[in-house]
Amino acid sequence: MLRFLIRRTLTGLLVIWLISVVVFAIFFIAPPNVAFLLLGKFQASNQQLVEQVTAQLGLNKPIPVQYWNFLVRLLHGNLGYSYYSHEAVTTLIGRALPVTASLAIGAAIIWVVSGVLIGVLSATHPRSIRDRLATLFALTGLSFPTFVLGLILLFFLFYKLHLAGIDWFPGSGYVPLTQDPWQWFLHLILPWITLAVASMAVYVRLARGQMLEVLGDDYIRTARAKGLSETRVTFRHALRAALVPIVTQFGIDVATLLGGAIVTEQVFGLNGLGALSVSSVVNQDEPVIIAIVLLAAVFVVIANILVDILYAVLDPRVRLE
Repeated sequence: MLRFLIRRTLTGLLVIWLISVVVFAIFFIAPPNVAFLLLGKFQASNQQLVEQVTAQLGLNKPIPVQYWNFLVRLLHGNLGYSYYSHEAVTTLIGRALPVTASLAIGAAIIWVVSGVLIGVLSATHPRSIRDRLATLFALTGLSFPTFVLGLILLFFLFYKLHLAGIDWFPGSGYVPLTQDPWQWFLHLILPWITLAVASMAVYVRLARGQMLEVLGDDYIRTARAKGLSETRVTFRHALRAALVPIVTQFGIDVATLLGGAIVTEQVFGLNGLGALSVSSVVNQDEPVIIAIVLLAAVFVVIANILVDILYAVLDPRVRLE
């Protein structure tokens, strides 16, 4: 296991390094005037500032030296400076990341638990009313765009209830967990549901398909023949094997959301990484865009390593040697 972890970690570091090379090539080699690009449309007209940034970042030096300086800054946690916001990029991301992490992790718990449970109940009663309702739910969830569902929830659970004098669900904004846990929870209920429903539908279909396949295997019939209860056969043996592809999908989904749930954040006024990405693109804030791209890559690499580790826990047939 230790050798596997070391090997996967080194592979992940290699991937991150390759991504850093690609990002550097796109943002620092391809443009004709890198300092002009980094300063954005609001500051690039200041020629003195352009020259200052060029000298400060060593943009007038050979490309290998520029990349080395770029890499050293990253290793020291220096993600650059936003000349549009007049703040360090780490400060901007430090404010936005807890919002996106709260949204993504909370919604992920809802969709994976509910989706897998509904999928299992559907698979254990195929072609029953329960199975048909689960299929209908999955198709409905997949058919609803995230922004439509979010607006529907805001209309009925915020606007209509607010008119009736019931303020159970705040319509927008974010309260830090450390400041007020209860308000943090209330402000995220509607975003969690919005983000979870569409993803939950995918997990219902995936869990149902995997469970139907596993429940037909020989070892499941053997377990039943030995007199094990149906509950134990389903959740102790069949579900454990069926979770392997679900874990893969879950790791990818969570890593992607940690890079920014753009639509949900925009609908509910959450200033997370998604909202920061949109504003950075609109304002041509290149240092922030570079940092978010690299951060998203790190999330994906870490998620893949964790998924590989969970494979060995869930399925003993997986050999890590």
